[in-house]
Amino acid sequence: MKVYDITRDLSEDAVLYPGDIRPRFHEIDTGQYRVTEMTLGSHTGTHIDAPSHYIEGGLTVDQIPSGVLAGPARVLDCSDAEGIIGPDRLTGRLAGTRTLLLKTWFSERQEFEPGYPALSPGAARLVADAGITCLGTDAPSIEAYQGDGSVHRLLLGHGTVILELLDLSAVPEGEYCMVALPLRLKGLDGSPVRAVLCKQEER
Repeated sequence: MKVYDITRDLSEDAVLYPGDIRPRFHEIDTGQYRVTEMTLGSHTGTHIDAPSHYIEGGLTVDQIPSGVLAGPARVLDCSDAEGIIGPDRLTGRLAGTRTLLLKTWFSERQEFEPGYPALSPGAARLVADAGITCLGTDAPSIEAYQGDGSVHRLLLGHGTVILELLDLSAVPEGEYCMVALPLRLKGLDGSPVRAVLCKQEER
């Protein structure tokens, strides 16, 4: 079994979307053991957007069924898409999957870039209409930096949860089994996740 850890390191120099909370870690040594006080946002590092992130009354992160975040997943290589990922990139490639992960050139980046690849509204509509229940990207957001929130609202309003800031740099396009579980944070709009992909190796 080949296992890919597609989670970015969560540290004080993590890629940060402008306006988000910079993570901070303070180690406390009691003399007998150590504990660490952490300051971070619900959308820090590799994370999940729950529907309540944009939809009033939407599911919070603790209400998302585990089955949505564990199971078969398809990785699509969109590395040659410079900016907007349009419907043409996805047409005919969504059938038979409920989890779709978009691999772009941003997996290689260690600093925020406002021109990261993002989904167009038309492509988001295609994903929603295909019944995708989990959509992931290695970019800081599924929506363009200058977006108005419509892509998030469309997807989350259709029950499609979103994973952002994955690291798909070492993952070839193909079919996998994914597990991407958030902390069970009661009533919150998102959470950091530990995400892995697994694939049976041919003998």
